[in-house]
Amino acid sequence: MHKTAAILFWIFSFVITVHASDPVDKNKVQKQPLKRVVIDAGHGGSAGAAGKFYGASGKRMEEKDVALAIALKLQATINAEMPDIDVIMTRTTDEFNSPIVKANKANAAKGELFISIHCNDVNAIRHSEIVGYTTKTVKKKGKKTTKKVPEYRYWTSPNPASGTETYIWGVGKTKDKEEALMENNFSDTAILVINQNENPAMKMINSLRTQEFAHRSRRLAEAVEEEFVKSGRLSRGAKQRDEKGIWVLQAVAMPAILVEVGFLSNPEEEEFITSEDGQQKTADVIVRALKRYRFSLEAQQSNGKSAEIKK
Repeated sequence: MHKTAAILFWIFSFVITVHASDPVDKNKVQKQPLKRVVIDAGHGGSAGAAGKFYGASGKRMEEKDVALAIALKLQATINAEMPDIDVIMTRTTDEFNSPIVKANKANAAKGELFISIHCNDVNAIRHSEIVGYTTKTVKKKGKKTTKKVPEYRYWTSPNPASGTETYIWGVGKTKDKEEALMENNFSDTAILVINQNENPAMKMINSLRTQEFAHRSRRLAEAVEEEFVKSGRLSRGAKQRDEKGIWVLQAVAMPAILVEVGFLSNPEEEEFITSEDGQQKTADVIVRALKRYRFSLEAQQSNGKSAEIKK
């Protein structure tokens, strides 16, 4: 009986924390639903130091530099337009941090939202054509014979792939997300758990929290892509990468998205996302989506139920 009561108490405390509302007491001051945002500029450091983590490459800039430039503009824009939100940066200079370090920074800061900035690229399209023939002498069954061998010209052209896309962690990585929540319990209920990994109530709570965070992440990802479309950009949609996953997204104990701001392999998009104007417009898009996201959290807090992000 004691164990059942403890489980019910934990679940009740979680519901109060996540869905806090008091429609009766209109003088009650609501808790700010979004206080701390972590911004991650993808990649960083030298190619030699970072190896495969160096990121995409363009003719003008590298992914690590574009991601940092946009992340810094995003930080400045949030500070200017949403000054009540604390912004935590995983990096502000050209340094390499592994995804493990990035996740640890975000969790240590007790972030309430994680936004990672990246760029896409794809291989150029290879072409070939026959430009002539060479006559070669070969031996066949002990006899010499001649044959014509084609000569080719090879070249490449830019891949036309373009557009933005925003990722959340894949549903196949839900267990990893629950483990991240287990290891980073930011509950405001002030209830001490001696061993939460063995506590069935805590497991249930973290399962519910994971579902809520997945829902919030999806809504924000969709809002980001909707705002890109409004700004005139081509959107490839809000997505999950189920099988491979995106490790850092499921390793942070908070809602999380990864924004691919465009293709460095596409000359037109590269020109846009490497320009000061294009980078600021990209930051503005994300901030507009973030405002919609915060509004939905405030509505959820007031109504006591999940609210969709208004367009």
